[in-house]
Amino acid sequence: METSVAGIIEQTAQWTGTNSWIVKAFIVVTITLTIDLVQRLLLTRLLARLARNDNPWDDAVFQSITSPLSLLIWVLGLSLAANIAADNSDSAIFDIVEPIRTVGVIVSLTWFLIRLIKNMQNNVIQIGLDEDPKYDRTTAEAIGKLLRLSVIITSGLVMLQSLGFSISGVLAFGGVGGIAVGFAAKDLLANFFGGLMIYLDRPFTVGDWIRSPDRDIEGIVEEIGWRLTRIRSFDKRPIYVPNSTFANITVVNPSRMSHRRIYEKIGVRYGDAGKLEAIIADVKTMLQSHDEIDHGQILMVNFDRFADSALEFFIYTFTRTTDWKHYHAVKQDVLFRINGIIESHGAEIAFPTSTIHLADNLPEGVPPTS
Repeated sequence: METSVAGIIEQTAQWTGTNSWIVKAFIVVTITLTIDLVQRLLLTRLLARLARNDNPWDDAVFQSITSPLSLLIWVLGLSLAANIAADNSDSAIFDIVEPIRTVGVIVSLTWFLIRLIKNMQNNVIQIGLDEDPKYDRTTAEAIGKLLRLSVIITSGLVMLQSLGFSISGVLAFGGVGGIAVGFAAKDLLANFFGGLMIYLDRPFTVGDWIRSPDRDIEGIVEEIGWRLTRIRSFDKRPIYVPNSTFANITVVNPSRMSHRRIYEKIGVRYGDAGKLEAIIADVKTMLQSHDEIDHGQILMVNFDRFADSALEFFIYTFTRTTDWKHYHAVKQDVLFRINGIIESHGAEIAFPTSTIHLADNLPEGVPPTS
């Protein structure tokens, strides 16, 4: 029994001496795992402390760095373990360790910068919304997208340079091949520049209610992307509109109206013709004294026409509010007051009627006509 145990120990010692690189690689992987766990634990505790202060910027940095730092630790740790294995092997597969490590480091840094820009963008928007609920978030989103695109392009060029590609050659090829790519992706480019024009001209922003009389498009703008703009219709269905479409259609932005208009026609009976002038005068006085009506805008109350079943007059005025819900409450109040004025004069609002006139002293046997 003692002989067999001694033999196993001797064989293990021989194997370990011959394959000590495996033990070293295992130790490197274990250390990498430990470092990753420690940094995650430390950053979690640090974020919990930073969340207690009112500074959002340090939170954005440490929230952005956690996952990219884990990737960087594992890239460096595994590449070191692979180098240990490469020193004890003649396999050509280990030749790709250096390029993979370079790509991994660049990807980690790029990932961190993209996350940092996104978190900074969200903080800027949140601060703006806290100060003003109507804060325009479009500019912050546009700058964030441009910065992220710049980081991705720059990291791509750095990656190509690190892998041995000539950047000047790549740029030259891009210049020559740009024509072919432009023809192949003209719709994509049209949508890209359409989105850019929306950001520059700002005919609408996120949160605006827009509609197009040229197309069946109406709803609230939820997102302005580089290719598509997402609009939520009033029945809660999403509408995805290519940005190039906005270059060729008329867009109405009711969210930017200065006032809301009340334009209604009311008819009274022909039998109340003698009371119409006094009714119109009282309605005008009521509107001129109404707190929700903007008296700096045009205000008209006039007899309009002799309709088939009524004497019609119209009201034309503007409310102070542009809020859709409040506007309808004001309009309802105005209409109820008009109805009360008409009733106070002993008149009635007309509705479609027919009057039959019967002739007197008709000859015997001739039916009356209407």
